[in-house]
Amino acid sequence: MSYEDIQIERREGWVEITLNRPAKMNTLRDQTATEIATVLAEVEQDRSVSCVLIQGNEKAFCAGIDTSGFTIEAHQYFDFYRRRRTARPVNQLFRQLQRYSKPVISVIEGYALGGGLELALLGDLLVAGENARLGLPEARLGMMPGGGGTATLPRRVGAALAKEMIWTGRRLNAREALEYRLVNHVTEAGAALDKARELAAGISAAAPLSVMFSKLAIDQGLDQPLPQAMDAEGDLSFMLYFSHDRDEGLAAFGAKRSPSFRGE
Repeated sequence: MSYEDIQIERREGWVEITLNRPAKMNTLRDQTATEIATVLAEVEQDRSVSCVLIQGNEKAFCAGIDTSGFTIEAHQYFDFYRRRRTARPVNQLFRQLQRYSKPVISVIEGYALGGGLELALLGDLLVAGENARLGLPEARLGMMPGGGGTATLPRRVGAALAKEMIWTGRRLNAREALEYRLVNHVTEAGAALDKARELAAGISAAAPLSVMFSKLAIDQGLDQPLPQAMDAEGDLSFMLYFSHDRDEGLAAFGAKRSPSFRGE
């Protein structure tokens, strides 16, 4: 399938989605979101794919939501409000990423602003080049984050810094983002993709069910009291006793060979 707003590259073990709107600083429009969502849905059912990388270009990961073609008639505001969760592709994409079963790595070079940073924050791992600049400038435009920024950012950096960034429009450079644990790794400018591929290769070597279940346990456990989170982890962990991959992993370890996982 051909796409207009994105490019797709399949690697051995993962898929790379590249935002391809350089003239618009890779801002998201409905079509962009629909194309990304389509790829994610296809990949989720593909056992040969362990994770997904999302990147932009050297100037911008994504500079926000493209509002150039976005208009609402004066009498349609409440209609727009009603359908915001069910009909707007960007909102659908963000909810899809929130519940995605495979790891997503956000590869950030240049600007990740507004909805672009919100997109990146929905990734499980963030890798930034030295030239990365991350921020939520909506308040300076009379708006506020609407793609999960008020929920995802404080979970990573704490409420106080999240409020400062949202209220003042402060942009973090890559080293600040690493210091505040907003990103996992910082590389030289232009090298973030290499580091992300290194992480993807490591994920690809792990058992797919182990990755899926542990991702679920972490994501859901963050919002649960500790006893319930530990109970849920125990249930998921025990389910792996019945999997082929657990037997294969143990057999490979005993035979001192590389395992051949099947995701079952």
